[in-house]
Amino acid sequence: MKFAVPVANEKLALHFGHAKKFAFISVDPKTKKIIGKEEVDAPPHEHGKLPGWLSAQGVTNAIAGGIGEQAIKLFEAAGVSVVFGASALTPEVLVMQVLSGELQNGENTCDHDER
Repeated sequence: MKFAVPVANEKLALHFGHAKKFAFISVDPKTKKIIGKEEVDAPPHEHGKLPGWLSAQGVTNAIAGGIGEQAIKLFEAAGVSVVFGASALTPEVLVMQVLSGELQNGENTCDHDER
């Protein structure tokens, strides 16, 4: 299980599509413990590119503050589950919140309409 969290200053970047970096958090699915973390530079911003790119990196889950509805559909089509409405916390805390069931979809802070 591999999570992608867009980051800025070591915490969640609230707008998923404009993040400059992603933290990839690897989790053992049996123990639900974090087994690895790496930060990678995001590709240049291009509408609709991130779902395929993240899927190709082995990402199975993504955590977002704000993300457009069309982007959510593209992620689902790429086999990546998205939890949105997260707060600006560290990637590790957010992943553990998802794994414990504490973090579920909340208010989507995306402030633009993607059509």
